[in-house]
Amino acid sequence: MAAASRKISAAAARAHSRRKSSTSSSLSLVGMLKKFSAVLLVGLIAWSYKVIRPPPPRICGSPNGPPVTSSRIALKDGRHLAYLESGVPKEKARYRIVYVHGFDSCRYDVVPLSQEVLEELGIYVLSFDRAGYGESDPNPKRREKSTALDIEELADRLELGSRFHVIGFSMGGEIVWTCLKYIPHRLAGAALLAPVANYWWHGFPPNVSKEAYNWQLPQDKWAVAVCHYAPWLTYWWNTQKWFPASSVIAHRIDIFSAQDKMLLHKFESREPYKAQIKQQGEFESLHRDMMVGFGRWEFSPLDLDDPFANNEGSVHLWHGAEDLIVPVSMSRYISQRLSWVRYHELPEAGHMFPVADGMADAVVKTLVLGDR
Repeated sequence: MAAASRKISAAAARAHSRRKSSTSSSLSLVGMLKKFSAVLLVGLIAWSYKVIRPPPPRICGSPNGPPVTSSRIALKDGRHLAYLESGVPKEKARYRIVYVHGFDSCRYDVVPLSQEVLEELGIYVLSFDRAGYGESDPNPKRREKSTALDIEELADRLELGSRFHVIGFSMGGEIVWTCLKYIPHRLAGAALLAPVANYWWHGFPPNVSKEAYNWQLPQDKWAVAVCHYAPWLTYWWNTQKWFPASSVIAHRIDIFSAQDKMLLHKFESREPYKAQIKQQGEFESLHRDMMVGFGRWEFSPLDLDDPFANNEGSVHLWHGAEDLIVPVSMSRYISQRLSWVRYHELPEAGHMFPVADGMADAVVKTLVLGDR
């Protein structure tokens, strides 16, 4: 009996030792899995951060940046703003116009005014590179009001006088709304040409904004939604290869109307300076433009009051009925809501109508002369 008891005890001891060894091995495996998971998580976070983080801009005039070839002013915050003057000398001008370029453009993309109109009406035109474009320094703190304040400072530095006209095309047209909000006291008149509208501005009835939003190509709905809801993903979304990004950035031919396609040859003149537009990087030019344009604004243009209540100036909005890039329905609604906006809808025009023969002359004459 004693011998049998000793055998049982020895067997139990060996079993206990095996269980202890198995438990120890399991704990060791669990520990290794936890460490591996932690390392994997840290690696995934580091990879994600690297992927979504845009590269630093190549600032003009910096050691590794593009050269400075244009006239520039230094702003109060230390940034530089590049500009281009055209038309008659400002000292002799009867009308001074500041032109605000659109998306993926620069100071050279001013509307093509004829020399005859420039001289006949005595028009001076000032165009400039918006922050991050061309040779203007990026503004990582850019908000919807930033460009309007840049315009005011540029006008003061170049001594344009107490009042001047503004004309903005596409994304530049959207910026004109901010001029009407933040520097109305400096304006003699304003023209918006096919202005981009933010689908999230308050004041739009849900059916209007929803219809306009859904009117876009699926890839553009995603692109602007990312800019609005997750702006920190904007760089990644527009550079990744898994899903189609913005059709405007991709220059898809099907975003142009029939009339637009007939005007595309006019953009061949951009070749000499085309590379300069995004030379400081796409993030601080194109992507920042989208993040601000479709981001969360402090105000809505639909709440603006008439800046020229005493008829000392006027606001005009032109939009092509066949615009396939910016939905005309948004401009229609804004113009109906703001009775002081003089709306001009062009039945067969697309988005590129400002470069059509004679169109820029007609716009400027209407803006500065009104009904005369």
